[in-house]
Amino acid sequence: MTSSSSVTRLRLVLRTGSIVFGLSAIALIAVPATFNGLLGLNTSPELEWAMRMIGITLVALAGNMFSVSSRGSEASVVFSGRVMLVSAFGLGVLTLLLPVQLNWFAIAYSAVGFGFSAAYAWASRVKA
Repeated sequence: MTSSSSVTRLRLVLRTGSIVFGLSAIALIAVPATFNGLLGLNTSPELEWAMRMIGITLVALAGNMFSVSSRGSEASVVFSGRVMLVSAFGLGVLTLLLPVQLNWFAIAYSAVGFGFSAAYAWASRVKA
């Protein structure tokens, strides 16, 4: 069961998330070496290519999140919110599992993932 207020909250979190992912996508496409360095990873042409591929994928995800948030049915908004709750949490976990020593940026980036996961959980709650 969902309420219209939870769908409204989910739309807001999806729209905000689409902006954050869109900005991440731009960074990954434009300056992957800088992003790698901030994460503490040794950059290479192969890793920069992989980061650009992730960036392009994030463009698609950000666009879909924005589309669902602005035009999606209530059912599609709720479904997308559930998918993103799990995905954002996974982003936080995987960032903490980087195969390098954690630094301030990696911790902050994982906090963004966990923060969005919590925001989706908050937005999904239905008041009795």
